[in-house]
Amino acid sequence: MPFRVKRVYDPPSPEDGLRVLLDRLWPRGLSKEKARVDWWAKELAPSDGLRRWFGHDPGKYPEFVRRYREELKGNPALARLKALGKEGTVSLLFGTKETRYNNAQALLAILEEGGLTGGEGA
Repeated sequence: MPFRVKRVYDPPSPEDGLRVLLDRLWPRGLSKEKARVDWWAKELAPSDGLRRWFGHDPGKYPEFVRRYREELKGNPALARLKALGKEGTVSLLFGTKETRYNNAQALLAILEEGGLTGGEGA
């Protein structure tokens, strides 16, 4: 599996491969040097409205994943992410303390399902 999920606050490691941050806001108190993010993919993060609605509530997670999938449809950055995954390991980074119910885990599930295409050339 070329994609893995990791908290951005955890120390970077060589096994991470390409490090892609999936949050619209930069993680609080973390320098760019320490984070070692290769691509800050704000365009792949859930919308502010969806993020606020979800609030990391486990009961809302299935609906969050469904709505997030809808937001990602036709997103050209998704095609770029998939192409990067074909080249090697990609770590999907998230900032929240919630490790099970977050946008990176949701995106990983969406990628594993397949069928969702990004913009042109996907």
